Amino acid sequence: MSLVLAILALLLGGVMKGATGAGAPVIAAPALTMLFNVQTAVAILVVPNLLGNIWQAWSFRKDALPLRFLVLFAGGGFIGAVLGTWLLVVLAPETLSLLVAFAVIIYIVLRLGKPGWVLPQSRATGLSAPVGLLGGLLQGATGISAPASITFLNAMRLPRPAFIGTIAIFFVAISTAQLPALWTVGLISSQTLGFGLLALVLILVAMPLGNWLGKRLPSRVFDLVLLTLLGLIALKILIEVLVLG
Repeated sequence: MSLVLAILALLLGGVMKGATGAGAPVIAAPALTMLFNVQTAVAILVVPNLLGNIWQAWSFRKDALPLRFLVLFAGGGFIGAVLGTWLLVVLAPETLSLLVAFAVIIYIVLRLGKPGWVLPQSRATGLSAPVGLLGGLLQGATGISAPASITFLNAMRLPRPAFIGTIAIFFVAISTAQLPALWTVGLISSQTLGFGLLALVLILVAMPLGNWLGKRLPSRVFDLVLLTLLGLIALKILIEVLVLG
């Protein structure tokens, strides 16, 4: 059952990635955590994250936010991802699983709590480095930067192309930091690379469908599907760790 859920999560993550520019790690990391553990899930997803986002970063490079914002945001994410990888190694698997579940819950609460709030770009630029650092830290430790990175950019109410171009560059930066860091601490192996390539295939297969749907369906449809699935996954992780032990 967990394997089927992981495959469906990767496919849905690909659809979300194609439609909105984000969603693959948000959905896939908790699902893979249920199937393996947090360390393995993060190691599996680092290559798909890097390669998939290089493609989107290049495709939407002209629509991304100004260079100063990108340097601060992505630079903070790069540093945070290295620090987060250290946490990934030193924390207990149960603690990491709970961090994944709580990161998902925080993301859901933030998405539902202030749906109409708009963050001006001038203020967002001043916050870009610390938010990027927090997003990178979450990505390195749990595989999910969304409570910081995606929520932050969503609050700016960016047009779809600008959002995709900006978040893709951020994800390229943190994945570039993660890959050698994970290799150094021994979490990258031929097995995780193999699973990562399989995950990449599933995500890439689904991304064109997401791109097609993203141009035709309201974003609230994707939000509803994403938040519902994430809520179920977080609940399952909490039950497995806190109730079943």
